[in-house]
Amino acid sequence: MARFRYKMQSILDIKEKLETKAKQDFAAANKRLQEEIEKMEQLKARKEQYLEEGVLLRSEMLDIQKMKENKMAVLKMDEYIQQQALQIQKASKAVEAARAALQEVMKERKAHEKLKENAFQDFLKEEQANENKEIDQLTTYTHGQKLMEENAPKNG
Repeated sequence: MARFRYKMQSILDIKEKLETKAKQDFAAANKRLQEEIEKMEQLKARKEQYLEEGVLLRSEMLDIQKMKENKMAVLKMDEYIQQQALQIQKASKAVEAARAALQEVMKERKAHEKLKENAFQDFLKEEQANENKEIDQLTTYTHGQKLMEENAPKNG
């Protein structure tokens, strides 16, 4: 039996490598998004600490300077949280872009795998046809030999 060779195997190999790269890019984008979300949680926790500190400062002996500093710290945390929200939004868009790219590459790879499967099925059909042809030729030859033996003058 002949060996199956897919003529566009190199393209399929490239598609598989592109898919691997797209998966890595998607994972990296996802990791970055998780890091940005974690930063946001840390900022919110810091803001909460400042708010608690502000409550303590107002319950103790009034220190106007410390209260101003605390208020400024809370406002600064609000600013950082807004900036971090933008970073999360940007990272989310990057994840979605990476996801879309991955899906596209996977679709292309699957299409090429389907083409390869179809080519393999065609190959099998062709091999079966060749095998049937050889069997027919062998049968015809054998039958012809038998007829010649039967029709040959019998000396004896």
